[in-house]
Amino acid sequence: QVQLVESGGGLVQPRGSLRLSCAASSSISSIVPMGWYRQAPGKTRALVAVFTSGGSTNYADSVKGRFTISRDNGKNTVYLQMNSLKPEDTAVYYCWGKRNIVAYWGQGTQVTVSS
Repeated sequence: QVQLVESGGGLVQPRGSLRLSCAASSSISSIVPMGWYRQAPGKTRALVAVFTSGGSTNYADSVKGRFTISRDNGKNTVYLQMNSLKPEDTAVYYCWGKRNIVAYWGQGTQVTVSS
């Protein structure tokens, strides 16, 4: 069983920045792939950024060049640095990962981009 706990969401103005954190209850080296999804009101949950099983990173086209996913294996934490935020980035952001083909989700953290 793996628990994922997100933090770092909040209200930010357009063009601002936020860093989300996802703390795992066990070693993230065994959680592959691992990354972030988001769900905006009235929309389906969509992939934002992920560490793939091959060790590379993938990003949604809408966030390329603005968001960066990173990890600290020593802290069992994955981060999502979000820069140049836009109102359309407003969503609940979920941490996600797989271990031994079982998928795990965090509870989500709200990000609201508004002036």
